[in-house]
Amino acid sequence: MIAFIIRRLIQAVLVMLVVALIGFTMFRFVGDPVAQMVGQDTSLAERAELREKLGLNDPVMVQFGRYIGQVVQGDFGISYRLGRPVDALLAERFPATLELVIVAALFALLIGVPTGVYTGLYPRSWLSQGFLTFSLMGISLPTFLIGILLMAVFSVILNWLPSSGRGETVDIGLWETGYLTSSGWLALIMPGITLGMFQLALVMRLVRSEMLEVLRTDFVKFARARGLSNRAVHFRHALKNTMIPVITITGLQLGSLIAFAIVTETVFQWPGMGLLFLQAVQFADVPVMSTYLIVVAFIFVVLNLIVDLLYYAVDPRLRVERTGGGH
Repeated sequence: MIAFIIRRLIQAVLVMLVVALIGFTMFRFVGDPVAQMVGQDTSLAERAELREKLGLNDPVMVQFGRYIGQVVQGDFGISYRLGRPVDALLAERFPATLELVIVAALFALLIGVPTGVYTGLYPRSWLSQGFLTFSLMGISLPTFLIGILLMAVFSVILNWLPSSGRGETVDIGLWETGYLTSSGWLALIMPGITLGMFQLALVMRLVRSEMLEVLRTDFVKFARARGLSNRAVHFRHALKNTMIPVITITGLQLGSLIAFAIVTETVFQWPGMGLLFLQAVQFADVPVMSTYLIVVAFIFVVLNLIVDLLYYAVDPRLRVERTGGGH
């Protein structure tokens, strides 16, 4: 187990270096930050001096090496747009994004798993057909369109929910949360549903297909032959084996929720990391964009490692194979 974790950590460092290099190189082409930082009356000499001060005249690999050296020391640079440390900016926005992702993930799992199990057990019922139609809409409709439709219905027509913002928050030390206020929860409903809709449809269809596959296996037929009740067969045997691939997909999709929260945060003006990244792209704020990419890559790597460990714990065949291989 220890050797497995060490090997995955080495792979994680290499992946993050490659991602950072690709992102840092591509961000060179999004625009000139100096043109965004100075006014129209700034002379060419002052512009050249600012470029030299920021190190933008150095080759890309030199800039990248300098940036990685600073990151290793915990220095993520200064935002060109706001003139503040990038790590402080992301630390301020991270709670909003994480709380939105948690709500979206719970929405997808708490509805997707039961409906997936039901449609797998009763594939021909009218309710299963309704669930499948709903999941098809969740997969087909773009995220921004879902958000706009929800906003039009529940904010404009019914006036039940706020159309933008995070609501009232409470500072509990290192964390500023909206979970402790009613306005915070009301502000979370529509963005959470919008962000989690695609994941809900994906989880439901995955659970359904795995459930149908497991119910046709020999060990389920043997369990029925032993006289076990349908409840024991469905939930003690079939569902346990169904959840193995679901754990893998769900863990990776949590990283996707963080990475692709940009669209949802933009539609609802949610003050998270995704909205900060989009504003950084518009301003060619390379330090913010590069750091955001590294943070997202780090989250993906950590979640991937956790999923592998959970997969190892849930599936006994992996433990048997590794033990046999060791001997």
